[in-house]
Amino acid sequence: MISLDDMAVFAAVVEHSGFTAAARALEISTPVVSKRVGALEAALGARLLNRTTRRLSLTEAGRVFYQHCRRVVNEARAAEASVAHLQEEPRGLLRVTAPVSVGSSQLSRALVGFMHRYPELEVDLDLSDRRVDLADEGVDVAIRVTLQPPQQLSARLLHRTHRIVCASPQYWDRHGRPQHPQELESHNCVQYLPNPEFNLWYFSNDAGSQGVAVQGRFKVNNVNSMLEAALGGLGVVMLSSTIVGAAIRAGRLEPVLQDYSSPSASIYALYLPNRYLPTKARVFIDYLVEWFGTGDTDDLAVAV
Repeated sequence: MISLDDMAVFAAVVEHSGFTAAARALEISTPVVSKRVGALEAALGARLLNRTTRRLSLTEAGRVFYQHCRRVVNEARAAEASVAHLQEEPRGLLRVTAPVSVGSSQLSRALVGFMHRYPELEVDLDLSDRRVDLADEGVDVAIRVTLQPPQQLSARLLHRTHRIVCASPQYWDRHGRPQHPQELESHNCVQYLPNPEFNLWYFSNDAGSQGVAVQGRFKVNNVNSMLEAALGGLGVVMLSSTIVGAAIRAGRLEPVLQDYSSPSASIYALYLPNRYLPTKARVFIDYLVEWFGTGDTDDLAVAV
């Protein structure tokens, strides 16, 4: 079998247009480069390069072989890099963004254990409900609660949740409890400003599915404020179980329309598509997958 090292040398000769330039790039001597290429030609039984005093050119066999060399060498380097990533100790600055609702509760608690596990890492956590451009702002990982992750980003599911329609018992006592989704059109529903898709509430049951475009007096760009509005009896919200679970269990919010299901708005870790995800981001996402699955997040599930 031909040598991978010889293939790498040959690829370098082609890519640097000469033996001397390739030797310089590989930090070996020019005679060694020439010897390696000669050995490769002998092993293959074919001339790969046309040599003149002024220039080198690829033969037909050389062109075909170079395409394979480039692919094989790149795959070998990728394999080496993958193993190296596993061996690296995560260090440096990890920049994370998350919505206020998730970040101030679950994520903040998760980060305590994560930073104890990786003492060489620093973490900058930006809690904001705005849409952050990961590339422009140099963010490593974004945590988002969404119906569907954006296609231009890579996504890892952290926790599958569901949306619940609820309000305070006092609100329902004053305005009546809806028995059908369409009745929500006459209610004061708290709306989420940054993402209009969350203001079209979808419901489905055995009879089919439907969407209800809700209206209300209060619109806000912060999920915690929506929760507070509902707790204060201002109106109806449709929020993730991660947000309203504790209040429902405490009797401060009352769910309705439980015979209907709604699209899952789950928690995802988002990051820029990258064949070699930085170690600091990879171990953080792996940690969150572990943490969300341990049962430490006791306020994620809603027993209704």
